[in-house]
Order: sequence, then C-alpha cells, then structure tokens
Amino acid sequence: MRKLKISLVIFTSVCAGFIGSSFTEDYFEVSKNLDIFATLYRELNIYYVDETKPGDLMKKGIDAMLESLDPYTVYYPESDIEEYKFMTTGQYAGIGAAVREIDNKMVITEPYEGSPAQKAGIKAGDIIVAVNGTKIDTKKSEDISKYLKGQPGSSVKLTVQHYGDSKTVDLTIIREEIKVKDVPYSGMLNNEVGYIKLTGFTQEAAKEVKEAFLKMKTEKNCKSIVLDLRGNGGGLLQQAVDIVNLFTEKGQIVATTKGKIKEWDATFKGVNNPQDLAIPLVVLVDRNSASASEVVSGALQDLDRAVIIGERTYGKGLVQQTRNLSYNSAMKVTVAKYYIPSGRCIQALDYSNKEQDGSVLKVPDSLTTAFKTKGGRIVYDGAGIMPDVQIPNESMSNIAYTLLIKNHIFEYANMFVLKNGTLRSTPRDFSLTDKEYEDFVAYAKQKDYSYETETEHDLDELKKSAEKDKQFDDIKMQYEALKSKMQESKKDDFNKFRTEIKRLLEQEIVSRFHYESGRLEAGIKYDPEIAEALKLAADNERIKTILLKIEKPTRPFNQNKKF
Repeated sequence: MRKLKISLVIFTSVCAGFIGSSFTEDYFEVSKNLDIFATLYRELNIYYVDETKPGDLMKKGIDAMLESLDPYTVYYPESDIEEYKFMTTGQYAGIGAAVREIDNKMVITEPYEGSPAQKAGIKAGDIIVAVNGTKIDTKKSEDISKYLKGQPGSSVKLTVQHYGDSKTVDLTIIREEIKVKDVPYSGMLNNEVGYIKLTGFTQEAAKEVKEAFLKMKTEKNCKSIVLDLRGNGGGLLQQAVDIVNLFTEKGQIVATTKGKIKEWDATFKGVNNPQDLAIPLVVLVDRNSASASEVVSGALQDLDRAVIIGERTYGKGLVQQTRNLSYNSAMKVTVAKYYIPSGRCIQALDYSNKEQDGSVLKVPDSLTTAFKTKGGRIVYDGAGIMPDVQIPNESMSNIAYTLLIKNHIFEYANMFVLKNGTLRSTPRDFSLTDKEYEDFVAYAKQKDYSYETETEHDLDELKKSAEKDKQFDDIKMQYEALKSKMQESKKDDFNKFRTEIKRLLEQEIVSRFHYESGRLEAGIKYDPEIAEALKLAADNERIKTILLKIEKPTRPFNQNKKF
C-alpha cells in the first residue's frame, strides 16, 4: 500500500508538471479532473472487494480515454515499446521468423531470408515444442513472440519438430537485429518497365526505393516505373517526402503540417538532388493505401508527376508524434493534419464530431473542396486520393478465403515441398500442373472447408423474414429447391475459382524457396492491376494525355457512411 501511495504522489507530480508546461488554456479544468482521476484510482485500489492489478487498470483507463479521440493516438507501456520501435524502424532483435498457432501447435509460418532462424535450418511448417526447456503448448503466439525476441547476441534454445519428422531436435540460436525490408521485391515487368513494391515507410524506405530504382535504371535500362503502394498503411512522413524527392525538384514543397500548436507547424521540402525528373511513373493504390502512401501518391498527383491508378485510398491525413512518458512508456499522439502541394487535406473521417454511438462520419460530398494540380487538373480534398485511372479491386472468393484461413493452402505447400524438394523454375515462371492442382482439390475435399456464400446468407435472411411474417410455408418448397441448387453449385467452386486458388498455392510454394520476394514475384502474372499498370507505364503518350487533361472529374462517391 505504501508503494501505491508513493506511485500516486509521483503520478500527481508528473500531472502537475504537465499542467505547468501545457498549452491548454483552461488549467483549472485539467487540474480538477486529474485530481478526480487520481483520487478514484487510489480509492478503487484500496477498497475494491477483490485484489486489483493497478497496472492493468491504468492501461485500460488510458486506452478507453484515447479511444474516444482517434485510432492513431495510442499509449505504449514499457512492455510494448519494442513493438513501437519495430513499427517505426522495421527492426527488432530476435530469431527472424513468423509463428502462428495451428491446431493447438506453435508453427513456423515463415523464416525470414538471411535470419538466424533460416541459418539454423528452420523451415515453414516446423513446430516449436519448447523454448529454453519450457513446453509451450499452452502459450499464445503473441507470448511466444516475446520469448523469441531479446537482446542482440543473446541466445535462445528451441526444441523443434521439423515438418515430416516425428523426432525433435534442440537448436541454440543467437538472436540478431532483424530488419524487415520496406521494399521486399523489385524487378523488371518486361524489358522496359520496372516495378517496385513498397510495403512500409520505416527509416530505410526512401533508401531502399532509391537503390531499387537505380539498379533497374543502370543495369536493366529501365524506361518507366510502376510503384506499388497497395496495402501500404504508411509510416514516417519524412520518408514519404524523400521518396517524392527522388522524382521531383530539390526545394519542391511536398507536404505541410498544421496543428493546434502553431510553433509546430512545418513545411516539408525535397532537400536532395532528384534521381530522375522525366521517367514516366505509374503509382498503384487501393483502399488500404494510407497516410504516408497518400502523401507519396497525392503529392505526385498534385505535381502532375505520376499517374495514379487503382482504388480510392483510405483517407488518413493526420500526423502523429511520439511523446516520451515516465517509466520508459510513450504515447503516439495526433498533433496535426498534413496538406499536400495543391493545398488539400485528404482526411476522410471527422473524429472531432463522433456520433453518440461512437461511429464516425466521412466528410460529405457537399463539404469537399476542389483544388488544382500544378498543371490545372481538378482534384478534391476530404476523400483520400482519387486515382486518375480507377480499377476496382476484386475481393477474394469465399472458397479461396476459407482455404487460406483454415491453413489448407499452407499445409499443402508443406507437403508439396517435402515431396519435391526443389522448385523447378524461377518464381515468376512456376506453375502447378493440372494433376498437381487436382491433387490439392482431392486433399482439400478431405478437410473442413465449409463456407457460406452471400447468396446463401441472403436466403437465410429471407427465410427469417418469411417466418416472421408467417409466410414461409408458402415458399418453403421453392426455398429448399434453391438452397439445394446452391449447394450443388458450390461443388464446382474449385473449378470456377481455379485461377485464384492456383495463385495462392503457387505463391505459398514459391515462398518456401524464395521467401517474401518470391511470393510477390510469383503473383505478378495473375495480377490484373499490375497488368493494367504495365500497359499504362509502357504508353508514354497516354500518360502525357492523362496528365495534361484539364477537366472537372466526377466527385468522389457518396461518403456519408459510418465507421
């Protein structure tokens, strides 16, 4: 109890320091509520009927408070600081492998290329039985991850059962600094068009993009570039600025930030000499391209430097800053909005005006404002980045998704590798034979891959409504006939979605030999958006036509949706 009182004194002192240095005008309101919170926290821990965990209580209280603001303002206790460092640097210390719980076993799903795990002979499908002599059959994957991480140079002893072997082996692995690449794959799509897949914006992102670009330009005589930002949720703003700077003039304003504290407002310009001001650029985006991805795509669009294709982006125009707190904790807090060269902010959700149920409205069409690109094209704010060429992204079929999440594709890849031993071609040229695909179908049909189609879901809803209205008996015969027809139709899904399922299988198999870069390369030949980007990147006249076209585009589709 004495320790708790001391902690509360320290907490109150910290709060007082905050008040003294705060820019908040209403000091009394802040002071009053801090005092109420400290008093409640003390009384709760002293008098609550059961033993409490003060740290857990505080964490839940802080999380609930921050949740009322926006999803990007986050508290990191000391135990989670390594997770935050990984998000910003892409680095951590460990064995370098992804793990997942499958059938109550902790399974290696992917050892990273060049990692200590890979060097020790660990492969996808191997089972971790024990860590440092402690069996882990009751542990969760997040707990195992913490066991495997540690200081660089420290060792960890793993008891592993290799896939296809009933025996276990003990492996002593020395932990190393693990860097997950922001550019996991780059290469030529054909003799003239280069491709760069960018998955994050950590501290090495701009450097990796530059190296990939220069290698293709100097060694492969690359004539145009496709930059793929699909699924890239963002990261460090400065890295986005530096990437835009590779293809735009030194001194060009890429982004500005504006917040409540005017002294923190900033202008971000390119500070380096550009690498190429003329090479045609095509940027691929989708609904999951956010934040720094939108700075890159939006700035290149505003400057008429690239053609953006794909789907409307997520719409995150908020800037976060890390504030160090006491006891090695930290907070990532939203401090500003960013604006790209045309002057627009692409933030799509208004967190300052939440509904009573906690939902957030998108900026309505009536409140979006038109801006102009450098060349005079009309663009809009408040709705993410609208592509110059829109390509809808088809969602994964029910059967493919089910085969994936139930690990049937993962397991078949393990079996395929155990049987074949080597990959018979390059990642991009690898293709399953008809017989191999049929082998997979036969394997999968022995497993549980049940799923409900949207049509079946709608039929069930129809039945519920009809029963509620006392009308189901009148349509029961037709309902059961249609239900039976749907079940029969599903039997042909392995054939109807053959191309999609083959893609997932081939990517998983290739990753066993060529890791993440191989997985990405193997999927290129199936990707309709990359195919469209390739056609556009090879057509310089069409790119010029799009960038010079000055007309009022269609406004973003209706966005009054709750999230």
